Amino acid sequence: MATRHAYGDSGLFVLGYDARSVEANRVNLGACIRATLSGMAARTLAELVRAAAAEHPDKPALLHEDTMLTWTELDALVDRCTSGLLTRVQEPGERVAILLPNTVEFVAAYFGVLRAGLVAVPLNTAYTRAELEHQVQDARASLVITDVEHVSRLDFLPAEQVIVVGGAEPSWELLLAAGEGRVVDDELARGDDLALLLYTSGTTGQPRGAMLTHRALMANLAQLDRIEPSVVAPDDIVLLVLPLFHVYGLNAGLGQVAWAGATAVLAERFDPVETLTLIHDRHVSNIVGAPPMFVAWSMLPDLEANLASVRLAVSGAAPLPPAVLSHLLETTGHHIFEGYGLTETAPVLTTTLCSEVAKPGSVGRPIPGVEVRILDEAGDEVDEDDPGELVVRGPNLFSGYWPDGSGGPDADGWFRTGDIAYADTDHDLFLVDRTKELILVSGFNVYPREVEQVLEAHPDVYEVAVIGVPHPYTGETVKALVVPRTGTSPSADELIEFAARRLARFKCPTSVELVDQLPHSLSGKVAKGRLRDHIDAP
Repeated sequence: MATRHAYGDSGLFVLGYDARSVEANRVNLGACIRATLSGMAARTLAELVRAAAAEHPDKPALLHEDTMLTWTELDALVDRCTSGLLTRVQEPGERVAILLPNTVEFVAAYFGVLRAGLVAVPLNTAYTRAELEHQVQDARASLVITDVEHVSRLDFLPAEQVIVVGGAEPSWELLLAAGEGRVVDDELARGDDLALLLYTSGTTGQPRGAMLTHRALMANLAQLDRIEPSVVAPDDIVLLVLPLFHVYGLNAGLGQVAWAGATAVLAERFDPVETLTLIHDRHVSNIVGAPPMFVAWSMLPDLEANLASVRLAVSGAAPLPPAVLSHLLETTGHHIFEGYGLTETAPVLTTTLCSEVAKPGSVGRPIPGVEVRILDEAGDEVDEDDPGELVVRGPNLFSGYWPDGSGGPDADGWFRTGDIAYADTDHDLFLVDRTKELILVSGFNVYPREVEQVLEAHPDVYEVAVIGVPHPYTGETVKALVVPRTGTSPSADELIEFAARRLARFKCPTSVELVDQLPHSLSGKVAKGRLRDHIDAP
């Protein structure tokens, strides 16, 4: 039987990036210790910016286009946002949604909401009006902070509930002005308070809000801080192009920057050429990325020169193709370290930074403080090299789904991830399948049922099955198998356009195949396991 301690909080053996990075980590050891002390001085996420401003007052905190804010300036901006919010929202724990790209305003709003003792609800900027309406109403958000580009999708809300950055009537500026000169109480948020409500797609088709406390989010930052070499150290300049509305960019990215008092370079969208230039010009040392970024960069020339400043690069949210990893290593000398996590785990669970050797295809070993078990269908631990469901435990786990906490860890603190994995003889983990029908498109979760429900609403659709198929750029893409109603003949383009009006782009089918019938199980459900013949072609 596999021994539990093999996947727990054991000693770490790490393959360094290269000789330069190992030496740099030795030189920066004192700075790393200071970052740890700075982060640990904060008890909640709300206090991270304040702690960074005290430790690194004049260091750049945010670089965005032509804007540069020091930690002291960011701290003051967060104070103004906090005070302004408290003139609008009176009850602790009320939800404030944020619908913004990766900008200074997002960062200020996020930490301002937390400092005010409120709950942040980041919203996907790619979502349609219908998707946003469901999440805002489900969260019962008191306010939504957005910009002129996205405000039209919030027309279901009264104007007084929407704060807009920019435009003819920038209510964001009015909010900040209302907070000018007001004294902020630093004790409004506590560790056990709910900090984040992050929506993740549910198996029934409707996204559910994962409830993450300050304590859980801070626990994951503390766990990551124990990894050597440091994922983010005080002297680092970190590229944040992953969307901050996603837990990976938000906590593993922005959260680590604030914990260490490092510097973040914000990019609102991923353009391969522009971001590579940004890395070069801003002397970026750390990349917190996802596979589509590295796939796109691997196709560009002059990679070694443009990545010369990079100390450490990590990839998560989806598997990185081994061929891309190998090409980047051969071209630049840089290895990309992979990891695995969930929205419900704040998010990081494992990384190849914790492996003796970072193996292609592996998601590594558990980070410090995380326990992992691999169980069979009977709930028993599997034999070595046998696959089973990953079940995890740690202080970084969520408190269940909004609003009643259902679906969270069991009485002993264990949470079933729904992911199938095995551990090799070195105790490195490999993901092999999912018990749920989740499709990962560029690292974003797509649940087939949500897409199926949309297509079923088309008058010419009798039955539909949605599956994930391989895609060279996004890892997977969405394919729909549609049985038309008798006497109708909807086109694939028509059905794709129908879905695009109701779903975020990454959820939309990129191909539709019309079929005469779908296979069914004895219970009457579509037998998706028998649709393998349709998986090869996107």
